[in-house]
Amino acid sequence: MSKFMDWIDARFPATKMWEDHLSKYYAPKNFNFLYFFGSLALLVLVNQIVTGVWLTMSFTPSAEEAFASVEYIMRDVEYGWILRYLHSTGASAFFIVVYLHMFRGLLYGSYQKPRELVWLFGMLIYLALMAEAFMGYLLPWGQMSYWGAQVIISLFGAIPVIGDDLTQWIRGDYLISGITLNRFFALHVIALPIVILGLVVLHILALHEVGSNNPDGVDIKKKKDENGIPLDGIPFHPYYTVKDIVGVVVFLFVFCAVVFFFPEMGGYFLEKPNFEQANAFKTPEHIAPVWYFTPFYAILRAVPDKLMGVIAMGAAIAVLFVLPWLDRSPVRSMRYKGWISKVFLLVFCVAFVILGVLGVLAPTPGRTLLSQVCTVLYFAYFLLMPLYTRLEKTKPVPERVTG
Repeated sequence: MSKFMDWIDARFPATKMWEDHLSKYYAPKNFNFLYFFGSLALLVLVNQIVTGVWLTMSFTPSAEEAFASVEYIMRDVEYGWILRYLHSTGASAFFIVVYLHMFRGLLYGSYQKPRELVWLFGMLIYLALMAEAFMGYLLPWGQMSYWGAQVIISLFGAIPVIGDDLTQWIRGDYLISGITLNRFFALHVIALPIVILGLVVLHILALHEVGSNNPDGVDIKKKKDENGIPLDGIPFHPYYTVKDIVGVVVFLFVFCAVVFFFPEMGGYFLEKPNFEQANAFKTPEHIAPVWYFTPFYAILRAVPDKLMGVIAMGAAIAVLFVLPWLDRSPVRSMRYKGWISKVFLLVFCVAFVILGVLGVLAPTPGRTLLSQVCTVLYFAYFLLMPLYTRLEKTKPVPERVTG
Protein backbone atom coordinates (compact mmCIF):
# COMPACT_ATOMS: atom_id res chain seq x y z
CA MET A 1 0.00 0.00 0.00
CA SER A 2 2.87 2.36 0.83
CA LYS A 3 4.48 1.78 -2.57
CA PHE A 4 1.11 2.25 -4.28
CA MET A 5 0.54 5.59 -2.49
CA ASP A 6 4.09 6.68 -3.40
CA TRP A 7 3.25 5.91 -7.06
CA ILE A 8 0.03 7.94 -6.77
CA ASP A 9 1.71 10.87 -4.97
CA ALA A 10 4.38 11.08 -7.67
CA ARG A 11 1.59 11.75 -10.19
CA PHE A 12 -1.22 13.28 -8.12
CA PRO A 13 -1.06 15.14 -4.74
CA ALA A 14 -3.42 12.72 -2.94
CA THR A 15 -1.53 12.62 0.38
CA LYS A 16 -0.85 16.36 0.26
CA MET A 17 -4.55 17.10 -0.26
CA TRP A 18 -5.46 14.75 2.61
CA GLU A 19 -3.03 16.49 4.94
CA ASP A 20 -3.78 20.07 3.81
CA HIS A 21 -7.56 19.72 4.09
CA LEU A 22 -8.09 17.06 6.77
CA SER A 23 -5.37 15.43 8.87
CA LYS A 24 -3.11 18.50 9.19
CA TYR A 25 -5.72 21.22 8.76
CA TYR A 26 -5.99 22.74 12.23
CA ALA A 27 -9.42 24.01 13.18
CA PRO A 28 -10.33 25.89 16.38
CA LYS A 29 -11.10 23.53 19.26
CA ASN A 30 -14.22 25.43 20.37
CA PHE A 31 -16.61 24.68 17.48
CA ASN A 32 -20.22 24.30 18.62
CA PHE A 33 -23.28 22.66 17.02
CA LEU A 34 -23.77 25.59 14.61
CA TYR A 35 -20.68 24.39 12.75
CA PHE A 36 -22.49 21.19 11.71
CA PHE A 37 -24.42 22.92 8.95
CA GLY A 38 -21.52 23.39 6.53
CA SER A 39 -20.85 19.65 6.34
CA LEU A 40 -24.59 18.93 6.30
CA ALA A 41 -24.96 21.21 3.26
CA LEU A 42 -22.32 19.09 1.52
CA LEU A 43 -24.22 15.92 2.48
CA VAL A 44 -27.50 17.26 1.07
CA LEU A 45 -25.71 18.36 -2.12
CA VAL A 46 -24.52 14.77 -2.63
CA ASN A 47 -28.07 13.52 -1.98
CA GLN A 48 -29.48 15.93 -4.57
CA ILE A 49 -26.94 14.93 -7.21
CA VAL A 50 -27.33 11.17 -6.68
CA THR A 51 -31.14 11.15 -6.52
CA GLY A 52 -31.29 13.67 -9.38
CA VAL A 53 -29.25 11.39 -11.64
CA TRP A 54 -31.60 8.46 -10.96
CA LEU A 55 -34.70 10.60 -11.49
CA THR A 56 -33.50 11.84 -14.89
CA MET A 57 -33.35 8.22 -16.08
CA SER A 58 -37.16 8.05 -15.96
CA PHE A 59 -38.14 11.70 -16.46
CA THR A 60 -39.28 13.04 -19.84
CA PRO A 61 -38.69 16.80 -20.26
CA SER A 62 -41.64 17.67 -22.48
CA ALA A 63 -44.90 19.51 -21.83
CA GLU A 64 -46.88 16.46 -22.98
CA GLU A 65 -45.10 13.84 -20.85
CA ALA A 66 -43.37 15.57 -17.89
CA PHE A 67 -46.29 15.32 -15.46
CA ALA A 68 -47.06 11.73 -16.50
CA SER A 69 -43.41 10.74 -16.14
CA VAL A 70 -43.38 12.00 -12.53
CA GLU A 71 -46.49 9.89 -11.87
CA TYR A 72 -44.72 6.96 -13.54
CA ILE A 73 -41.71 7.45 -11.26
CA MET A 74 -43.97 7.55 -8.19
CA ARG A 75 -46.10 4.53 -9.10
CA ASP A 76 -44.23 2.17 -11.44
CA VAL A 77 -40.47 2.73 -11.11
CA GLU A 78 -39.00 0.47 -8.44
CA TYR A 79 -38.23 2.67 -5.41
CA GLY A 80 -39.07 5.68 -7.58
CA TRP A 81 -41.30 7.16 -4.87
CA ILE A 82 -38.48 7.30 -2.34
CA LEU A 83 -36.07 8.80 -4.90
CA ARG A 84 -38.58 11.54 -5.68
CA TYR A 85 -39.26 12.25 -1.99
CA LEU A 86 -35.54 12.23 -1.14
CA HIS A 87 -35.01 14.80 -3.89
CA SER A 88 -37.98 17.04 -3.08
CA THR A 89 -37.36 16.92 0.68
CA GLY A 90 -33.65 17.38 0.01
CA ALA A 91 -34.35 20.67 -1.79
CA SER A 92 -36.03 22.10 1.33
CA ALA A 93 -33.39 20.55 3.60
CA PHE A 94 -30.69 22.21 1.50
CA PHE A 95 -32.13 25.67 2.11
CA ILE A 96 -32.73 24.96 5.81
CA VAL A 97 -29.07 24.04 6.43
CA VAL A 98 -27.82 26.86 4.16
CA TYR A 99 -29.92 29.47 6.01
CA LEU A 100 -28.62 28.15 9.36
CA HIS A 101 -25.07 28.14 7.94
CA MET A 102 -25.51 31.79 6.90
CA PHE A 103 -26.98 32.66 10.30
CA ARG A 104 -23.88 31.26 11.98
CA GLY A 105 -21.77 33.46 9.70
CA LEU A 106 -23.77 36.53 10.78
CA LEU A 107 -23.58 35.52 14.44
CA TYR A 108 -19.82 35.05 14.60
CA GLY A 109 -18.70 37.52 11.92
CA SER A 110 -17.33 34.85 9.58
CA TYR A 111 -17.52 37.34 6.69
CA GLN A 112 -14.99 39.78 8.18
CA LYS A 113 -11.34 40.14 7.17
CA PRO A 114 -9.64 37.93 6.02
CA ARG A 115 -12.67 35.79 5.08
CA GLU A 116 -14.36 38.12 2.59
CA LEU A 117 -13.79 35.72 -0.31
CA VAL A 118 -15.13 32.79 1.71
CA TRP A 119 -18.36 34.76 2.23
CA LEU A 120 -18.54 35.88 -1.42
CA PHE A 121 -18.11 32.32 -2.72
CA GLY A 122 -20.77 31.21 -0.23
CA MET A 123 -23.17 33.88 -1.48
CA LEU A 124 -22.53 32.83 -5.08
CA ILE A 125 -23.40 29.27 -4.05
CA TYR A 126 -26.62 30.59 -2.51
CA LEU A 127 -27.47 32.51 -5.70
CA ALA A 128 -26.74 29.47 -7.89
CA LEU A 129 -28.77 27.31 -5.52
CA MET A 130 -31.76 29.63 -5.87
CA ALA A 131 -31.50 29.41 -9.66
CA GLU A 132 -31.13 25.62 -9.47
CA ALA A 133 -34.20 25.31 -7.26
CA PHE A 134 -36.25 27.60 -9.50
CA MET A 135 -35.33 25.65 -12.64
CA GLY A 136 -36.11 22.34 -10.95
CA TYR A 137 -39.43 23.61 -9.61
CA LEU A 138 -40.87 23.85 -13.15
CA LEU A 139 -39.94 20.27 -14.09
CA PRO A 140 -42.89 18.37 -12.47
CA TRP A 141 -45.14 20.50 -14.73
CA GLY A 142 -47.84 20.92 -12.08
CA GLN A 143 -50.18 23.85 -11.69
CA MET A 144 -48.07 25.72 -9.13
CA SER A 145 -44.86 24.96 -11.05
CA TYR A 146 -46.32 26.41 -14.23
CA TRP A 147 -47.94 29.49 -12.76
CA GLY A 148 -45.14 30.19 -10.29
CA ALA A 149 -42.66 30.20 -13.19
CA GLN A 150 -45.04 32.39 -15.18
CA VAL A 151 -45.17 35.00 -12.41
CA ILE A 152 -41.44 35.00 -11.61
CA ILE A 153 -40.27 35.13 -15.23
CA SER A 154 -42.76 37.91 -16.02
CA LEU A 155 -41.01 40.07 -13.41
CA PHE A 156 -38.15 40.58 -15.86
CA GLY A 157 -40.66 42.39 -18.05
CA ALA A 158 -40.55 45.29 -15.57
CA ILE A 159 -36.99 46.12 -16.65
CA PRO A 160 -37.11 49.21 -18.91
CA VAL A 161 -36.32 48.87 -22.64
CA ILE A 162 -35.08 45.24 -22.62
CA GLY A 163 -37.67 43.74 -20.26
CA ASP A 164 -40.05 42.19 -22.79
CA ASP A 165 -37.28 40.79 -24.99
CA LEU A 166 -35.44 39.41 -21.96
CA THR A 167 -38.59 37.70 -20.69
CA GLN A 168 -39.22 36.10 -24.07
CA TRP A 169 -35.57 35.02 -24.30
CA ILE A 170 -35.71 33.31 -20.89
CA ARG A 171 -38.96 31.51 -21.77
CA GLY A 172 -37.86 30.68 -25.30
CA ASP A 173 -41.46 31.29 -26.32
CA TYR A 174 -44.30 33.79 -25.91
CA LEU A 175 -45.64 31.75 -22.97
CA ILE A 176 -44.26 29.09 -20.61
CA SER A 177 -44.16 26.02 -22.84
CA GLY A 178 -42.34 22.79 -23.54
CA ILE A 179 -39.42 24.84 -24.88
CA THR A 180 -39.09 26.53 -21.48
CA LEU A 181 -39.31 23.17 -19.72
CA ASN A 182 -36.62 21.67 -21.92
CA ARG A 183 -34.11 24.47 -21.41
CA PHE A 184 -34.80 24.57 -17.66
CA PHE A 185 -34.18 20.81 -17.55
CA ALA A 186 -30.80 21.24 -19.25
CA LEU A 187 -29.79 24.02 -16.88
CA HIS A 188 -31.06 22.12 -13.82
CA VAL A 189 -29.29 18.81 -14.49
CA ILE A 190 -26.07 19.94 -16.20
CA ALA A 191 -25.09 23.62 -16.16
CA LEU A 192 -26.01 24.77 -12.66
CA PRO A 193 -24.78 21.63 -10.81
CA ILE A 194 -21.37 22.12 -12.44
CA VAL A 195 -21.37 25.78 -11.34
CA ILE A 196 -22.40 24.84 -7.78
CA LEU A 197 -19.74 22.11 -7.50
CA GLY A 198 -17.06 24.51 -8.74
CA LEU A 199 -18.13 27.19 -6.26
CA VAL A 200 -18.18 24.67 -3.40
CA VAL A 201 -14.57 23.72 -4.20
CA LEU A 202 -13.56 27.41 -4.29
CA HIS A 203 -15.47 28.04 -1.03
CA ILE A 204 -13.59 25.24 0.76
CA LEU A 205 -10.20 26.20 -0.71
CA ALA A 206 -10.67 29.83 0.35
CA LEU A 207 -11.74 28.71 3.84
CA HIS A 208 -8.75 26.44 4.31
CA GLU A 209 -6.37 29.13 3.07
CA VAL A 210 -7.35 31.65 5.76
CA GLY A 211 -8.55 29.15 8.40
CA SER A 212 -11.92 28.62 10.03
CA ASN A 213 -13.53 31.21 12.26
CA ASN A 214 -14.82 30.26 15.72
CA PRO A 215 -17.44 31.44 18.26
CA ASP A 216 -14.89 33.79 19.85
CA GLY A 217 -13.74 35.26 16.53
CA VAL A 218 -10.12 34.73 17.64
CA ASP A 219 -7.45 34.00 15.03
CA ILE A 220 -5.83 30.75 16.23
CA LYS A 221 -2.85 31.24 13.89
CA LYS A 222 -1.47 33.98 16.13
CA LYS A 223 -0.59 31.59 18.97
CA LYS A 224 1.55 28.63 17.85
CA ASP A 225 3.94 26.19 19.55
CA GLU A 226 7.54 25.54 18.57
CA ASN A 227 6.36 23.21 15.76
CA GLY A 228 4.13 25.86 14.21
CA ILE A 229 0.91 24.18 15.38
CA PRO A 230 -1.83 26.51 16.71
CA LEU A 231 -2.18 26.15 20.48
CA ASP A 232 -5.97 26.39 20.22
CA GLY A 233 -6.26 24.18 17.15
CA ILE A 234 -6.90 20.49 16.64
CA PRO A 235 -6.65 18.43 13.41
CA PHE A 236 -9.92 18.39 11.51
CA HIS A 237 -9.49 14.63 11.11
CA PRO A 238 -10.26 12.65 13.18
CA TYR A 239 -11.75 15.10 15.71
CA TYR A 240 -14.22 17.04 13.59
CA THR A 241 -14.89 14.27 11.09
CA VAL A 242 -16.15 12.16 14.01
CA LYS A 243 -18.09 15.12 15.43
CA ASP A 244 -19.66 15.77 12.02
CA ILE A 245 -20.77 12.13 11.82
CA VAL A 246 -22.78 12.69 15.00
CA GLY A 247 -24.46 15.68 13.35
CA VAL A 248 -25.10 13.63 10.21
CA VAL A 249 -26.78 10.85 12.20
CA VAL A 250 -29.10 13.29 14.01
CA PHE A 251 -29.87 15.07 10.73
CA LEU A 252 -30.66 11.78 8.96
CA PHE A 253 -33.10 10.79 11.73
CA VAL A 254 -35.06 14.01 11.16
CA PHE A 255 -34.66 13.95 7.37
CA CYS A 256 -35.83 10.33 7.04
CA ALA A 257 -38.77 10.99 9.39
CA VAL A 258 -39.93 13.74 7.02
CA VAL A 259 -39.34 11.60 3.90
CA PHE A 260 -41.26 8.59 5.23
CA PHE A 261 -44.05 10.21 7.24
CA PHE A 262 -44.84 13.70 5.87
CA PRO A 263 -42.84 14.46 2.68
CA GLU A 264 -45.36 17.08 1.56
CA MET A 265 -44.98 18.90 4.92
CA GLY A 266 -48.57 20.11 4.83
CA GLY A 267 -48.18 21.56 1.34
CA TYR A 268 -45.01 23.58 2.06
CA PHE A 269 -42.50 21.13 0.53
CA LEU A 270 -44.87 19.80 -2.17
CA GLU A 271 -47.84 22.09 -2.84
CA LYS A 272 -51.26 20.57 -3.39
CA PRO A 273 -51.88 22.36 -6.76
CA ASN A 274 -48.71 20.68 -8.06
CA PHE A 275 -50.47 17.31 -7.99
CA GLU A 276 -52.62 18.65 -10.83
CA GLN A 277 -51.17 18.89 -14.35
CA ALA A 278 -50.25 22.36 -15.62
CA ASN A 279 -53.13 24.10 -17.34
CA ALA A 280 -52.60 27.47 -19.05
CA PHE A 281 -56.36 28.14 -18.93
CA LYS A 282 -56.85 27.56 -15.20
CA THR A 283 -55.16 29.83 -12.66
CA PRO A 284 -54.65 28.54 -9.09
CA GLU A 285 -56.57 30.40 -6.40
CA HIS A 286 -53.36 31.70 -4.85
CA ILE A 287 -49.94 31.66 -6.54
CA ALA A 288 -46.91 31.58 -4.26
CA PRO A 289 -43.35 30.27 -4.64
CA VAL A 290 -41.85 27.52 -2.49
CA TRP A 291 -41.24 28.52 1.12
CA TYR A 292 -37.50 29.22 0.70
CA PHE A 293 -38.23 32.02 -1.80
CA THR A 294 -41.13 33.57 0.11
CA PRO A 295 -39.16 36.20 2.13
CA PHE A 296 -38.01 37.82 -1.11
CA TYR A 297 -41.44 37.35 -2.70
CA ALA A 298 -42.97 39.21 0.26
CA ILE A 299 -40.48 42.05 -0.27
CA LEU A 300 -41.51 42.16 -3.94
CA ARG A 301 -45.20 42.41 -3.03
CA ALA A 302 -44.55 44.99 -0.31
CA VAL A 303 -43.62 47.59 -2.93
CA PRO A 304 -46.64 48.87 -4.93
CA ASP A 305 -44.67 49.69 -8.10
CA LYS A 306 -43.67 46.59 -10.08
CA LEU A 307 -40.25 47.85 -11.18
CA MET A 308 -39.37 49.13 -7.70
CA GLY A 309 -40.57 45.82 -6.25
CA VAL A 310 -38.22 43.89 -8.53
CA ILE A 311 -35.37 46.26 -7.61
CA ALA A 312 -36.13 45.82 -3.88
CA MET A 313 -36.18 42.03 -4.25
CA GLY A 314 -32.87 42.05 -6.12
CA ALA A 315 -31.35 44.49 -3.62
CA ALA A 316 -32.38 42.22 -0.72
CA ILE A 317 -30.08 39.54 -2.15
CA ALA A 318 -27.39 41.87 -3.51
CA VAL A 319 -26.85 43.60 -0.14
CA LEU A 320 -25.65 40.28 1.31
CA PHE A 321 -22.67 40.40 -1.04
CA VAL A 322 -21.37 43.67 0.40
CA LEU A 323 -21.86 42.65 4.05
CA PRO A 324 -18.09 42.26 4.76
CA TRP A 325 -17.60 45.97 4.00
CA LEU A 326 -20.65 47.17 5.93
CA ASP A 327 -19.59 45.77 9.30
CA ARG A 328 -17.11 48.24 10.84
CA SER A 329 -16.92 46.55 14.24
CA PRO A 330 -13.42 45.92 15.62
CA VAL A 331 -14.57 42.47 16.86
CA ARG A 332 -16.05 39.57 14.92
CA SER A 333 -18.20 37.52 17.25
CA MET A 334 -21.58 38.61 18.59
CA ARG A 335 -20.26 37.50 22.02
CA TYR A 336 -18.14 40.65 22.18
CA LYS A 337 -20.23 43.11 20.16
CA GLY A 338 -22.49 45.64 21.82
CA TRP A 339 -26.17 45.28 22.61
CA ILE A 340 -27.15 47.30 19.51
CA SER A 341 -25.71 44.68 17.15
CA LYS A 342 -27.48 41.92 19.08
CA VAL A 343 -30.83 43.71 18.90
CA PHE A 344 -30.42 44.46 15.18
CA LEU A 345 -29.56 40.80 14.42
CA LEU A 346 -32.55 39.57 16.43
CA VAL A 347 -34.91 42.02 14.69
CA PHE A 348 -33.47 41.06 11.30
CA CYS A 349 -34.06 37.33 11.93
CA VAL A 350 -37.62 37.92 13.17
CA ALA A 351 -38.37 40.17 10.16
CA PHE A 352 -36.96 37.55 7.76
CA VAL A 353 -39.14 34.79 9.25
CA ILE A 354 -42.25 37.01 9.20
CA LEU A 355 -41.57 37.89 5.55
CA GLY A 356 -41.28 34.18 4.81
CA VAL A 357 -44.68 33.50 6.38
CA LEU A 358 -46.32 36.47 4.65
CA GLY A 359 -44.95 35.34 1.28
CA VAL A 360 -46.93 32.11 1.57
CA LEU A 361 -50.21 33.83 2.48
CA ALA A 362 -52.59 35.67 0.18
CA PRO A 363 -52.09 39.46 0.40
CA THR A 364 -54.43 41.64 2.45
CA PRO A 365 -54.03 45.34 3.37
CA GLY A 366 -52.87 44.39 6.88
CA ARG A 367 -50.39 41.80 5.63
CA THR A 368 -49.04 44.22 3.02
CA LEU A 369 -48.43 46.83 5.71
CA LEU A 370 -46.64 44.25 7.89
CA SER A 371 -44.55 43.22 4.85
CA GLN A 372 -43.54 46.85 4.31
CA VAL A 373 -42.50 47.23 7.96
CA CYS A 374 -40.46 44.01 7.86
CA THR A 375 -38.88 45.04 4.55
CA VAL A 376 -37.70 48.30 6.14
CA LEU A 377 -36.31 46.35 9.13
CA TYR A 378 -34.58 43.90 6.77
CA PHE A 379 -32.73 46.67 4.93
CA ALA A 380 -32.12 48.68 8.10
CA TYR A 381 -29.99 45.84 9.49
CA PHE A 382 -27.55 46.21 6.59
CA LEU A 383 -27.74 49.90 5.70
CA LEU A 384 -27.34 51.12 9.30
CA MET A 385 -24.60 48.58 10.06
CA PRO A 386 -21.67 50.93 9.26
CA LEU A 387 -23.12 53.35 11.82
CA TYR A 388 -24.09 51.17 14.78
CA THR A 389 -21.10 48.80 14.52
CA ARG A 390 -18.70 51.76 14.61
CA LEU A 391 -20.39 53.62 17.47
CA GLU A 392 -21.32 50.82 19.88
CA LYS A 393 -19.14 49.81 22.79
CA THR A 394 -17.61 46.34 22.45
CA LYS A 395 -16.21 43.91 25.01
CA PRO A 396 -12.49 43.01 25.08
CA VAL A 397 -11.69 39.93 22.99
CA PRO A 398 -9.59 37.24 24.72
CA GLU A 399 -6.12 36.38 23.40
CA ARG A 400 -7.08 32.72 23.07
CA VAL A 401 -10.32 30.79 22.55
CA THR A 402 -12.41 30.36 25.68
CA GLY A 403 -13.89 26.94 24.84
